[in-house]
Formats: sequence, structure tokens, C-alpha cells
Amino acid sequence: MAEFKAENNHMPTTRETILTALADLLRTIPHVPVLRGEVLPERIPPAGLMILRDGTPGEPGVTLSPLTYHFQHRAELEMIVQSATDRDVLFDELITQVGAVIAADRTLRGLCDWVEPEAAEPVDLPVEGAASLKAGIIPITLHYATSDALG
Repeated sequence: MAEFKAENNHMPTTRETILTALADLLRTIPHVPVLRGEVLPERIPPAGLMILRDGTPGEPGVTLSPLTYHFQHRAELEMIVQSATDRDVLFDELITQVGAVIAADRTLRGLCDWVEPEAAEPVDLPVEGAASLKAGIIPITLHYATSDALG
């Protein structure tokens, strides 16, 4: 019986490479931590917090010559700010910064065909004994093609 042996020279999928590049791009926003797939921490930094969720790659379109899978992967960016007085302004500033960094690099340095964020639907969340949170999810569609059906 053959034994499976994991190799240390793992090549990430196109999907993982693109999601990592998106997280890295978002990390260029000063003073706002970007987590990837983490649970919401108990404390929100003063400038806010973003959590990138991998989302779903969806059903790819396929072309046959050469065999190529065309994905419209839908990731989600959770944005959270906490403030007793100016959370609306902080949230709006964070949305503006996210839009600006994505607009400046819509192809993630050529790794992706196109990155398209959608409007956030913000909600105010009261927190007992602390300043209220304002949170929202920005759906981000990542358009890319790969020769591997697994992304």
C-alpha cells in the first residue's frame, strides 16, 4: 500500500493566491487590521477592523480549448467600527478607503481579471456596557480563470 506523504513545497491554488493578494491589498489601509476567516475579537481597534471571508467560488464557466474554468468568486469583507460618537463617519471613511485601494489595483497585480466590490449594508449593533458597533459586509466578486477545476 502506497503511503501519502505531504510535501513542503505546496503550490497554492489560484483561488488562494488571489484571496491572499486581496487581503494583502486591504492591509495597505493604515491602522485597520485585516483578519482572514477569523472570529470577531472582543476588542475592536479604534480605527476599525476588517475580516475577509473566503466566500464561494460558485459554478465556473468552462471553455474547452484550452480547458479553462472561469470563476466569479464571491468573497465577503466584514467591516466593523466601534465608537460612542462618530461611528457613522468612521464606517464611511473605511468604506471610502476600501474602495480606493481596490480601484487602484483592480487586477491584484495581474493575478485576477477584475475585482468588483458591491455596496455594504450597514447595521448598528448595541453593545451592553460599551460603545455601539457599526458593521457591514461588502461582497467582493473576484473574476479569474484557471486550468484547474478546484480553483
